Amino acid sequence: MTIPQFKRVLLKLSGEALMGDQNFGISPDVIKYVAEEVHSAFDLGVQIAIVVGGGNIFRGVAAASYGIDRVSADRMGMLATVINSLALQDVLEENGIMTRVQSAISMHEVAEPFIIRKAIRHLEKGRVVIFAAGTGNPYFTTDTAAVLRAQEIRADILLKATKVDGLYDSDPVVNKDAKFIKKIKYMEVIEQQLHVMDMTAISLAMDNKLPLVVFNLTNKGNIKRVICGEEIGTRITN
Repeated sequence: MTIPQFKRVLLKLSGEALMGDQNFGISPDVIKYVAEEVHSAFDLGVQIAIVVGGGNIFRGVAAASYGIDRVSADRMGMLATVINSLALQDVLEENGIMTRVQSAISMHEVAEPFIIRKAIRHLEKGRVVIFAAGTGNPYFTTDTAAVLRAQEIRADILLKATKVDGLYDSDPVVNKDAKFIKKIKYMEVIEQQLHVMDMTAISLAMDNKLPLVVFNLTNKGNIKRVICGEEIGTRITN
């Protein structure tokens, strides 16, 4: 029998992960696959919250580099995360999972406002909660939003889903001799400048002793395996 090791988790998905082989937007096949993976973990009885990025539609930092005001660019990026969140909500509910989207930017017609107590209540009632619009503030990434929301809902662990198996000591695409890192401390991530998350997110997770697992989303069943305690990916702790 498969037994989950965590009661409540927060899953961080990048917007780019939803593109698949496309150069832009949302791949129907990929978002369906993600929903099925979440469903397999949900069936274990685990409470699941999700933060999804918006890089498949709009990246605030990139836009700011070619002339758009950084504050405006970041707000545009927040709206991109809302689009992804609503798409994921729709596919999850097609899979029979009741889902709520809570936005850090008020938009009552499409999403609930972010309210911590309400989010926790949804989780306790067996609903998946998707946190959209980042932190609601410019200059903060969705990685930082994921750590912040994980702390606010008192998640047991943060799961960062990527397209690679975990952390390496250098870029494995450039360096064929790059070594895989199975376990590492947050301070070592900061000292070695390993780009798993931005430094604000890493520091926040370290300060609050939030464990993090970086794993490959494209390997079917990995979300479920991580939740059940299998040693896949890279684990980052204090």
